[in-house]
Amino acid sequence: MVQVEPGLILLIAFLSTLLITSSIAQKEEEEEVDPNSPESTTPKETWPDLLRKAKMGGLNMVETYVFWNVHEPVQGKYNFEGDYDLVKFIKLIQQHKMFAMLRVGPFIQGEWNHGGLPYWLREVPNIIFRCDNEPFKMHMKKFVTLVIEKMKQAKLFAPQGGPIIVSQIENEYNTIQLAFKERGDSYVQWAAKMALSLDTKVPWIMCKQKDAPDPIINTCNGRHCGDTFTGPNGPNKPFLWTENWTAQFRVFGDPPSQRSAEDLAFSIIRFCSKNGTLVNYYMYHGGTNFGRTSSSYTTTRYYDEAPLDEFGLIRQPKWGHLKDAHRAVNLCKRALFSGSPFVQKLGPDQEARVWEQPGTSLCSAFLTNNNTKKPQALRFRGQDYQLPPRSISILPDCKTEVFNSQMITTHHNSRNFVRSVAANKNFNWEMYREVVPDDPGNKLNEPRELYELTKDTSDYAWYITKLDLGRRDLPMKNEILPVLRVASLGHGLHCYVNGKYIGTAHGSKVEKSFVFQKPVEFQAGSNQIALLGFLVGLPDSGAYMEKRYAGPRSITILGLNTGTLDITLNTWSHQVGLDGEKNQIYTQNGFPKVQWVKGGPSEGVTWYKGYFDAPEGDNPVAVKMTGMGKGMVYINGRNIGRYWMSYLSPLKRPTQSEYHIPRSYLQPTMNLIVIVEDEKGDPKDIEIVLVDRDTICGFITEKHLPSVRLFEGKGGKLVALEKDLKPRVELTCPSQKQIVAVEFASFGDPFGACGHYVEGNCTSPVAKQVVEKFCLGKPSCNIPLDTPDLHNKNEACPEMKKTLAIQAKCAFKA
Repeated sequence: MVQVEPGLILLIAFLSTLLITSSIAQKEEEEEVDPNSPESTTPKETWPDLLRKAKMGGLNMVETYVFWNVHEPVQGKYNFEGDYDLVKFIKLIQQHKMFAMLRVGPFIQGEWNHGGLPYWLREVPNIIFRCDNEPFKMHMKKFVTLVIEKMKQAKLFAPQGGPIIVSQIENEYNTIQLAFKERGDSYVQWAAKMALSLDTKVPWIMCKQKDAPDPIINTCNGRHCGDTFTGPNGPNKPFLWTENWTAQFRVFGDPPSQRSAEDLAFSIIRFCSKNGTLVNYYMYHGGTNFGRTSSSYTTTRYYDEAPLDEFGLIRQPKWGHLKDAHRAVNLCKRALFSGSPFVQKLGPDQEARVWEQPGTSLCSAFLTNNNTKKPQALRFRGQDYQLPPRSISILPDCKTEVFNSQMITTHHNSRNFVRSVAANKNFNWEMYREVVPDDPGNKLNEPRELYELTKDTSDYAWYITKLDLGRRDLPMKNEILPVLRVASLGHGLHCYVNGKYIGTAHGSKVEKSFVFQKPVEFQAGSNQIALLGFLVGLPDSGAYMEKRYAGPRSITILGLNTGTLDITLNTWSHQVGLDGEKNQIYTQNGFPKVQWVKGGPSEGVTWYKGYFDAPEGDNPVAVKMTGMGKGMVYINGRNIGRYWMSYLSPLKRPTQSEYHIPRSYLQPTMNLIVIVEDEKGDPKDIEIVLVDRDTICGFITEKHLPSVRLFEGKGGKLVALEKDLKPRVELTCPSQKQIVAVEFASFGDPFGACGHYVEGNCTSPVAKQVVEKFCLGKPSCNIPLDTPDLHNKNEACPEMKKTLAIQAKCAFKA
């Protein structure tokens, strides 16, 4: 087997590039699109660029899940072609001179629909997912064996000359193991033996699995594994961190979530200083959950706060600060490989973790201020080091401080969504109102369970019944109306009575069950009640996933003269999906099947279509869904995901407003956009936008360390690349653009974040003029904080250690 040495530091990325779950292969004939084919999180056209940026960010390894439900969506029918090409992706990793970790699972969670398990698995007789259950084990072994054999045939494992050095079986099983009692324990043993029997000759891991059987390596997932991980469960196993969460995935209804670059840097340095062998970022690029690929309530945008954002753009300072952290740790690699570690307490909340080879000059130190509120001076080997609150400084030679986790020396940037000129000339919106089915058949006494009814082929299913009411059944007073009450297990429903849209209700990620209650104007005689149940993804975690349920469970009418009427067993007809889905009216060949009229506001299920030209330039593209409620968007027949503008966060804003359109989905002109709006909406304010990070910033204090980029290791010695190591702001435009404007500059005590800087109590009156002199018209620039022009006789706050904050605009030269 390939051995992973405990001293080897692998800083790796988990790019969801490899959510190689793809979309429809490139086809000319749109009518051939399979509406149930899952879309990729990142189209294959973008893989090289993402891997290049990962490598530039200081990473040397990429992890990828293997998604069972996209490679075997129908039992026995496999797809590893086009965007699904796992072999191609692994080979591409090797072409970029990086290693690979194959997380086979095949349960992967990942906020992915059904945790990666294919829906058909639910319908295997007597199956129980992820335990010592013969039907599940049979199908799991068959798929895992198929994947491993594909890798072997392509010679992708390290002993064959390939990049794969580690594989994973199962995923965070400890979180549900107790639910299965002894059948959980025996399943862990079986999964380990099954994986080892495949003879990959590389190590296997089980993440968050404290009882991983030898020689399987147990690993840590979380935010601070340097402090929370109890360590491997055997003396010959390395310390591996398989998921360092770069942010927090969002579900519809969530406010924004962040994790700072400083906290991430602290966490990886902490782990590496405590014998860590491997750190993986989850996610380094999250991508987009196109189509219906996200799990319950998860947004279409995934891990957008990662170092590479949803659109593949570099998010600063997270990308740059982590790159600097990687460089700083690698400057210590000789000591980490050959030295012996020890811990030295330097004072209250102060410590030094030292790796040193006795009798030699080989020494690296990691100084830590564990006080979360106060900066502290740490005295180490006769020298004082000033550390901000809760930070780590790296001394590759046990003397020179080259990096502090709290001091960002890279530039910052801010993302902009800019209205496209070419794409928004005139959509010429047309609409088609979906008709409530009269009697679709498929009758049962009670409403069917929604997962089982849809079988993951659509988000939607109709439940329809008819009810005869006499005049004496209805309230006599005009101001009193009967109330229709539906108790549902999730995820949501739209209600229609006699063809009229009545209202909507839904659950949440936290509480999927809900109760719909609305007053209804029933008529004397026959009344049709139609419920359009909808799902927002299948569950992705937990025990007994095959026994999760959704849909209406109790339906009653309150306020009739005859009392409360329970119509749950009134005999219900069922229809899976919308007529527009069945006729594929989101394609060029499908939309003529229905009658379209001029577009306008809608209430209830309505389809809209329009056309737009490809946006100018080559920046990423998105559609801003202003004015819409909930539904899905199709571009040239391809589903770019669910939108949900009406589900507001506690901040009274949609969780996500812009939805990614890959450039590879577009043609030069006449791009067909089709929207299915299932609540209320008006497309008049929808716009196509271009995405950039052309707003760049710097924020450096006179207390800052010099950049670690100014140091390198030569012959076992730490060498400074320049003589001038004083603090400076470094700005770099993306894509060979130039700085065309300085929008903010303050030398004093400014505060805020990139895009939102504010002057403090004092600022130099010449700060903007100085910055313009250094930067205008250039693709990059450096502004030393000790430049004489900033320290003239009009200098503000002369006794204060000052900060230089800059915001600039980048663009191509006109």
